Amino acid sequence: MIDITFPDGRVQTYPKGTSALEIAKSISEGLARQVIAAEVNGEVRDLNRPINESAKIAFLKFEDKGGKKAFWHSTAHLMAEALESLYPGIKLGIGPPIENGFYYDIDFGDYTFGEADLEKVENKMKELAKQNNEYLRSEVSKDKALAFFTEKNDPYKLELIEALEDGNITFYTQGNFVDLCKGPHIPNTGIIKAVKLLSLAGAYWRGNEKNKMLTRIYGVSFPKQSLLDEHLQLLEEAKKRDHRRLGAELQLFMFSEKVGAGLPIWLPKGTFVRNQLENYLKEEQLKRGYQQVITPHIANKNLYITSGHYAKYGEGSFQPIKTPNENEEFFLKPMNCPHHCEIFKHVPHSYRELPIRIAEFGTVYRYEQSGELHGLSRVRSFTQDDAHIFCMPDQLKDEFLNVLDLTMQVLNRMGFSEFTAQISLRDPENKEKYIGSDEVWEKAESAIIDATREIGIPTITELGEAAFYGPKLDFMVKDALGRSWQLGTIQVDYNLPERFDLEYVASDNTKHRPVMIHRAPFGSFERFISLLIESTAGNFPLWLAPTQVMILPISDKFNAYAQYICDALKKDDFRAEIDQRQEKIGKKIRDAEVSKTPYMLIVGEKEELEGLVSARKHGQGDIGSMALKDFMLILKNELN
Repeated sequence: MIDITFPDGRVQTYPKGTSALEIAKSISEGLARQVIAAEVNGEVRDLNRPINESAKIAFLKFEDKGGKKAFWHSTAHLMAEALESLYPGIKLGIGPPIENGFYYDIDFGDYTFGEADLEKVENKMKELAKQNNEYLRSEVSKDKALAFFTEKNDPYKLELIEALEDGNITFYTQGNFVDLCKGPHIPNTGIIKAVKLLSLAGAYWRGNEKNKMLTRIYGVSFPKQSLLDEHLQLLEEAKKRDHRRLGAELQLFMFSEKVGAGLPIWLPKGTFVRNQLENYLKEEQLKRGYQQVITPHIANKNLYITSGHYAKYGEGSFQPIKTPNENEEFFLKPMNCPHHCEIFKHVPHSYRELPIRIAEFGTVYRYEQSGELHGLSRVRSFTQDDAHIFCMPDQLKDEFLNVLDLTMQVLNRMGFSEFTAQISLRDPENKEKYIGSDEVWEKAESAIIDATREIGIPTITELGEAAFYGPKLDFMVKDALGRSWQLGTIQVDYNLPERFDLEYVASDNTKHRPVMIHRAPFGSFERFISLLIESTAGNFPLWLAPTQVMILPISDKFNAYAQYICDALKKDDFRAEIDQRQEKIGKKIRDAEVSKTPYMLIVGEKEELEGLVSARKHGQGDIGSMALKDFMLILKNELN
């Protein structure tokens, strides 16, 4: 017999080998019909998989994160089955669930496949789903797995199997389709009621540009047609808010093939937004005792060997810059922390000086694969609002709480009220990915957990998501469409101070290691602004808008009065422009609306004679005719 513990703490005994589905049925047939997967001791599993040890269990429905992943993973298999039936002999890569759906990478060989073929595949998937075929898990030996995919002539699966250990290989079968997969999956295909294949993309096998380009098919699925309809409406709204489109329309940033992929160029209006954000954070940091520094864009390879970054990320960096001196190599700076360690080490420090808070808006460079670049969200050059705090161990908690307070203040100032604080810990089953002893990892992880508990901030915990040198608290922010993005981060690090031999003199005149906190409330300006654009649909709050007021003279006769209004606004530090084009006032208003200027002032004969302005607010229309001082009061109230 085994003990099963339910989420409410209740414990019930079942025979060994009982499945999660049988446990659900023992509670109620209604529950058994609703659940699609189960979490057993933290691992998401198939409902019909036997449970052979005492365990904590949670039942998952489609609305649960683990339930969605199992559902979309299962739909990826259904799509692969449909593709194999329509295009015999194709080769399959991988087909995982992603945040909003799934994809599968396909080698179509001699077949031609395009957007027009997606509907045909969709229809085949719906036909197969109605067969209610079970997803059946089976354990296979490595020899049998290799033999199966050798006969099938699928080199991609064979390559994956070669990297697996014998005794740890599973297949999943539904209908006539068999795939190498560790699962989990939903009970049967009949649960999949609504499917939409969304787009095609090219994807190098295993993300390596030296490998063959495969066809990646993206899709999404739901247990109800109404849920798919709602999702497609959200996607349409997302297209309108796409920061790449709005960035071009609002002239915020650009990319140039001649400059290079993934290297954003900030245009004047975008630079203004970025500078406003930087100035805001600089002021906050100054209040909190940070010292601003600037470090070079390149550094000697040995710096990153010392920090450990070269061993972990050297292959993913840009190629080294060689100098005329033999064996001398430099790298474009992929992160700022090693430079800040060198700044700390530059002069001796007493415990009386700690904590020392070093801040930099530092531009870094990382070689992302071309297929992974995405507007400002995923680039090769980005600027972090980076800072590193060097403190004594007994100061760690207070410093962490101070950083936590700053990060939450930043998110609230930007209107990001919906966020999840994710505690990212080391993977206990794969410790070789990280540097440092178990002792320092336990201290660092406890510091984050204790600090978040003290202020009562709700958190989730993810194993394996820590940085290689320490655990972190990541802020996963939801945008206006409900999508999650990682922005701010706070990391506790005992390892880099050790690797750089950092020291301070304690009160007893002995030398000790400081603890290091890495933090970036924005994360990077590029990703933060991309999210800000999409969350606001380009309607920046008044304090961030590059142009706050557009003055629209009805004709050239009123340009002088428009200039008087503009000068008065600028004198009070409002950002105003005049549209002096020889266009009808209706077109000027429409263009100002499209440019998302927060306020418009229309001036004509009546306004000039009476010394007034006729004001409009973006998205709302006329707000009345008034004296300029009254309009300025509206602006000041909105800015406060």
